Amino acid sequence: MFKDSKIYVAGHTGLLGSALLKRLGSEGYGNIVTRTRDELDLTDQAQVEGFFKKERPEYVFLAAGLTGGIIANKTWPAWFFHTNISIQDNVFEACRRYEVERMVYYGSSCIYPKGYPQPMKEEYLMAGPVEETSEAYAVAKIAGITACRAYNKEDGVARFIALVPNSMYGPNDNFSIEGSHVLSAVIRKLNDAKEEGRDRVVLWGSGRPLREFLFSADAADASIFAVNNAQDLEDTHYNIGSGFECTIMELADTIAKVAGYQGAIEWDAEKPDGAKRKLLDSTRFTSLGWAPKTALKEGIAATYEWYSENLSKGALCTQQQGN
Repeated sequence: MFKDSKIYVAGHTGLLGSALLKRLGSEGYGNIVTRTRDELDLTDQAQVEGFFKKERPEYVFLAAGLTGGIIANKTWPAWFFHTNISIQDNVFEACRRYEVERMVYYGSSCIYPKGYPQPMKEEYLMAGPVEETSEAYAVAKIAGITACRAYNKEDGVARFIALVPNSMYGPNDNFSIEGSHVLSAVIRKLNDAKEEGRDRVVLWGSGRPLREFLFSADAADASIFAVNNAQDLEDTHYNIGSGFECTIMELADTIAKVAGYQGAIEWDAEKPDGAKRKLLDSTRFTSLGWAPKTALKEGIAATYEWYSENLSKGALCTQQQGN
């Protein structure tokens, strides 16, 4: 991308989209186009067509979509499936029709089969059944990754890039009870317990599953790196992760220290754990020269600072449309 290239960041108010906006700005990219959900409904084909016809972006980062944790995935599977499939289909077709130079699509670590060897390699895709709690969302994401290859093959142009970040977190994350992922959910619950003066808090599951977390700024950096090194990419999806994993119990202890919560943390093992382990093998992408920069505790501190500031302003989002 050139510094004056026209870039559309879809989902710019969400977790990844806001990180992309900040990163692109810091690197001198000044011709950036955004639209809020109220201004442009990406599930509406006519609206997407009209936007692309008018704006003609050269590069697109598709950070818009519907995402959430275990509760949301189990409660609204059809909503997750329909929303993400609709957005993907509309934006892919528009990118092709208006000859976008590159579009970056984001998958999810839940696309990989449950119970497969760790760390998970790209070639495990569709080798077995996925975790039941996120099946509808995972299938939608698998469809998007498949679409990247299908469009590239049929058009003979390497227009679509598929990245698969592991569990992302950071400023502008979703901290709602129904829709949050584990890291943001634990931040909210421990902060609430601290503010209410409670001496104990109960968290879902056993606390034993292992998770890898990726700070949103690192995912944004990987996205820009991918576009600017597209000539070195194969027509496949690429895992991007931090390379570091910890148990949910260890995560909660770290968040408690950052948040200053000194009460007891208990675990409700009757609640679902989800996958026992989710670690990506990112060597295919890191071998190209990219590496994450943010340690987990550093990223948690930045996320908690943002959460605290926005909580005091009453400005926290409760539902997120963004990866």
